Amino acid sequence: MSVSATGVALADKANDTLRVAYTKELENVDSYFNSSREGVVLQRAIWDGLIYRDPITNEYKGNLATEWKWIDDKTLELKLREGVTFHNGDAFDADDVVATVNFVAKEENGVKTQRNVNWMESAEKVDDFTVRIKTKNVFPAAIEFLSGPVSMYPSDYYAEVGPSGMGLKPVGTGPYKVVEVVPGQHFVLEKNENYHDSPKGQPSIGTIDIRTIPDVNTQIAELFSGSLDLIWQVPADQAEKLSEMGDQFVVTNESTMRVGYLAMDAAGRSSMDPNPFKDLKVRQAINHAIDRNALVDNLLKGKSKVVWTPCFPSQFGCDQNVTEYPYDPEKAKALLAEAGYPDGFETEFYAYRDRDYAEAITSFLNAVGIKTDFKMLQYSALRELNMKGEVPLTFQTWGSYSINDASAMVSQFFKHGSLDSTRDDQVLEWLDVADQSNDPEKRKEFYSKALNRIAEQAYWAPMFSYNTNYVTNKDVDYTPTADEVLRFTNMSWK
Repeated sequence: MSVSATGVALADKANDTLRVAYTKELENVDSYFNSSREGVVLQRAIWDGLIYRDPITNEYKGNLATEWKWIDDKTLELKLREGVTFHNGDAFDADDVVATVNFVAKEENGVKTQRNVNWMESAEKVDDFTVRIKTKNVFPAAIEFLSGPVSMYPSDYYAEVGPSGMGLKPVGTGPYKVVEVVPGQHFVLEKNENYHDSPKGQPSIGTIDIRTIPDVNTQIAELFSGSLDLIWQVPADQAEKLSEMGDQFVVTNESTMRVGYLAMDAAGRSSMDPNPFKDLKVRQAINHAIDRNALVDNLLKGKSKVVWTPCFPSQFGCDQNVTEYPYDPEKAKALLAEAGYPDGFETEFYAYRDRDYAEAITSFLNAVGIKTDFKMLQYSALRELNMKGEVPLTFQTWGSYSINDASAMVSQFFKHGSLDSTRDDQVLEWLDVADQSNDPEKRKEFYSKALNRIAEQAYWAPMFSYNTNYVTNKDVDYTPTADEVLRFTNMSWK
């Protein structure tokens, strides 16, 4: 592969190199030490999980495990696939599963999204190709999590290099191996010629060249000049223009599990004093101040929809029958006055993406008297501020790692963890029941209780689900899935 001094790959279909743009910088390629969508995409390409969920049929299939069964309420036994090798030549076996699980399950090791791993107590080896994973509590979503964010790492290599080394020289069993990393800027993947018989399918395209290009207009210019083959997360207005340009580009819109929402410091963690977000009427006012339908119709478009819950409608247990807050700016002003803010108030307001969405939200807030000091940060920086409880009001999104279970969102943010801005003990109690019951109806009942209380207390202002616009040049054959994962194994040349 030839690379110019500027880092632009001088390759295309003829050289079997697909050139892709990322908008956000990826802080660490190690999939356990980032929580961004770009990281999820690389995770699925570089590493494998024990189980795979077909994104079309939702059927669970064996990946690094070939079969599994619960031997008691908290012990899952898995038979492992034989003959699999890591990209560095190490053979995959039970030792790798045990080492991976026992490392990531320990909170002190600092996995960024604890919810993805802290349900596991430990793993133990039965023989070279049989393992048992013990859960801390009954955890019916275990199979779903094992099919998503829980990747298997080579035990000896990871013990030697750790997360920082894995971020610079990643090693997995996945369909693509990494041949170059310039942290946050450039990633080059090559087809794993020895990829096992995985339900992900065999890779077709030889090289994937990914560059971080924060400005979408620059991405589009490079698409026109022929130095990019695929861009995604393209804003609706630009995607519409590109779709009108004949057969030069293929524009595809697909729904995602990502939900956009406002989180408010209802628990009073930030230094804001007085803190208006501790007042239910203020939180209700903010919910009434935002015209969600206008945001969806004018900005998101495509397959987006208004949502009222801190989860995506398709996720198991995500009850949609909750209190709604129709757009009513006069009611918002009245509620603010009742709360003692007849002239509104000022607040810092943070976001990390979609500046135009965030600015539209600020205009709705300003219209009812809430004046915002708007701050746009990198995702990792804002996440750290959120974890410290220093953010009074923020526009956030969450894609649930494409896990089709309500626990992947509502339990992530409402169980008193570092990202919980509410700290409601009743919600925590109900979510614990829902997360730990093997009875599907009981799980639904208690997620419903929690979601209804969250809506009644207006802890968040959930707003909309996202869609993603994918734009490829005419040589690329790709049909996106509804889970917001770019699957390079599903891509080929026409």
